[in-house]
Amino acid sequence: MENVDIAKVLRDIAVLLEIKGANPFRIRAYQNAARTVDEQTTPLRTMVQEEVALTDLPGIGKDIGGYIHELITTGDLGLYDELTAEVPESLIELTRLPGVGAKKVRRLWDVLDVQTIDDLEQAATDGRVAELEGFGAKSQQKILDGIAAYRRRLGRFRIADAEQYVEPLVAYLAASKDVERLEVAGSYRRRRETVGDIDILAVAADARAVMERFVAYPDVKRVELQGDTKSTVHLRAGLQVDLRVVPAESYGAALQYFTGSKEHNVRLRKRAVARGLSVSEYGVTMAGSDPGPVLAGASEADVYAAVGLPWIPPELREDRGELDAAEAGALPALITIDDIRGDLQMHSTWSDGKHSIEEMLDTCVARGYEYFAITDHSKSLAMTGGLDAAKLRRQWDEIAGIAARRQEIRVLRGMEVDILRDGALDLEDELLEELDVVLVSVHSLMDLPATAQTDRILRAVQHPAVNILAHPTGRLINRRDAMQFDLDEVLKAAAAHGVVVELNAHPERLDLKDTHLLRARDLGLKIVISTDAHRTSDLALMRYGVEQARRAWLTTDDVVNAWPLERLLPALATSGTR
Repeated sequence: MENVDIAKVLRDIAVLLEIKGANPFRIRAYQNAARTVDEQTTPLRTMVQEEVALTDLPGIGKDIGGYIHELITTGDLGLYDELTAEVPESLIELTRLPGVGAKKVRRLWDVLDVQTIDDLEQAATDGRVAELEGFGAKSQQKILDGIAAYRRRLGRFRIADAEQYVEPLVAYLAASKDVERLEVAGSYRRRRETVGDIDILAVAADARAVMERFVAYPDVKRVELQGDTKSTVHLRAGLQVDLRVVPAESYGAALQYFTGSKEHNVRLRKRAVARGLSVSEYGVTMAGSDPGPVLAGASEADVYAAVGLPWIPPELREDRGELDAAEAGALPALITIDDIRGDLQMHSTWSDGKHSIEEMLDTCVARGYEYFAITDHSKSLAMTGGLDAAKLRRQWDEIAGIAARRQEIRVLRGMEVDILRDGALDLEDELLEELDVVLVSVHSLMDLPATAQTDRILRAVQHPAVNILAHPTGRLINRRDAMQFDLDEVLKAAAAHGVVVELNAHPERLDLKDTHLLRARDLGLKIVISTDAHRTSDLALMRYGVEQARRAWLTTDDVVNAWPLERLLPALATSGTR
C-alpha cells in the first residue's frame, strides 16, 4: 500500500466522521495525519518494514500510527469497516463535488435518502435539491455541473499519484534476472498531467517468467489478461497496467509506437509512406514487402532517422508541429531541471507554511539555487494568517537579518497578494513598491461570471507594481475546474504590461496547462516555474513544472527563473511599467 492510498483512507475516515457529526478535534487529527502522509517522500511501508516508529512523524499519534500499520500489513482497516457500517461509503464520493461538504451530504442523506452520485443527480434533476434548506436553485445547478465535471475526470490519475504506483512496480519488475530492458511508455512518458492507464515495455530472456512475476505483484487486484508476451492487470487503486515483452530488435520501434501520441504516430506513418516505408511497433520496413527485412527498430533514434528526422523528445509528441520543426532542424533546446536557478513562490510560517524562512533557505541552498523569494499570503486570506502591513514589515526585518548572515543565496522579499473582487490588490501601494517580487492571484469568488472575472484579473495585471500572475486559472486537477474568464485577453494584457505568468509546478495545479503555455509563448510572454511550496519537501515539486514546460516547448530564454540574478532583477524591475 502506497502513501497515496494511506492518505486517502485517512481523509475518507475524516469525511465519514464529519458526516457522523464526530468531535471536530478527532476529525482534524485524521486530516492532519493525511497531510503528513502526503508529504512523506519515503514510503510508509518501508518504514514499517524497517521497524521505524510511525509516531515519529508529525501529527501521527499512537492510535493513528496503529491504524496505518494495520493498513500496511493487512491491506484493510477495522475502523474503516466500522464507520462504513454506520455511514454509507458512497457518501464520501459526494463530498468530492464542488460546494457539497459533509454537512450538506448528511442533509441530503437524511431528507432525500441520497446515497450515490446517481441518486444526487436524479434528485437535482427533479428539482428536489433546490427545495432543501441551505441549497436553492443556484446550488442545485452547481451540483449538476459538478457531477458532469466529476464524471469527465473519472479514471484519470494525476501524474504524481500515478508515479507512486508505477515506480515500485517498475522496481519490482526490474529486479527480475530475466529483465534486460524496461521502460514506461504512453502518456506517462510524455508526462501528461493525468494518465488513464500505464504501458510498460520490456526486453526479457524469459518472457513467460516475467509475465508470471508481473501478475503476481502484490498490489494487483485483478488479472484481466495473461499471455506469453502481453498481460493486463488492474491495481487496487483502479489503475490499469499493460506489460509487453518485445524482441530487442523491435524495442525502439515499440517504445516509439506505444509512447504515442496517436496523432504524432499517424503523422509519422504518413511521412514514412511518402518515402516508401512502413512504420509499426515491430520496426521500419519497406512498404508492401510483407513483412520484408526490418530496416530500423532497435532504438527510437533509428526509427526517426529512417524517415529523415532526429529523435524527438517524448514531451513534444502531440502533433503540434514537432515533425516539421525536426525536419527543419528547429526543435527547441527544452528546459531541464538543472537549468532552474531559483524559486519565486513559496510560503513560510509567517502565513500558512510549515517551515521557517531559514529552513526554506537551507533547502534552496541544497538544491543549488542562486536566489529564492518568500511570498507569504496577504491579509484578506484570513485562513492562511496572511500578513498585514505591520506583520509584513516585521517579516522584512527577519529577512534582512537572515540575508546578513546567509550570503550564499539571495533572499527576495515577495508577497502573494490577493486580487480582490473589484480587481484591487490586497496591499497598500507604498508597500507593494518596496517588494522585490509581487505575485497576484485569485483565491476567492472563483465562480464570478466570466466577464466580471476577466475585468477583475485585467485590472490587477495592469497595476504597475505587479510582476507575476500566479496560478492564473485557479484549477485543481481532478478536483476543481478552471475559473471562467477570457484567458487570452488576460494573457495579452500581461504581455502588454510586461507581467510574467506563472506555471505553478504543484502537481495538483500545473497551472498554466501546456496548451495555455504555448499560447503565452506565442504572445511573447515570459514564464516563471514556481513550486508554491508550503514546506521544504514541496521544493522538490519543481520537476513537475519543468516537465509541463517541456510539453509547451519552453527553453531557458522563456523561463525567468532559469536566468541568472543579474538578468532576473532588471526584468522584474521593469515589469508592469510598459
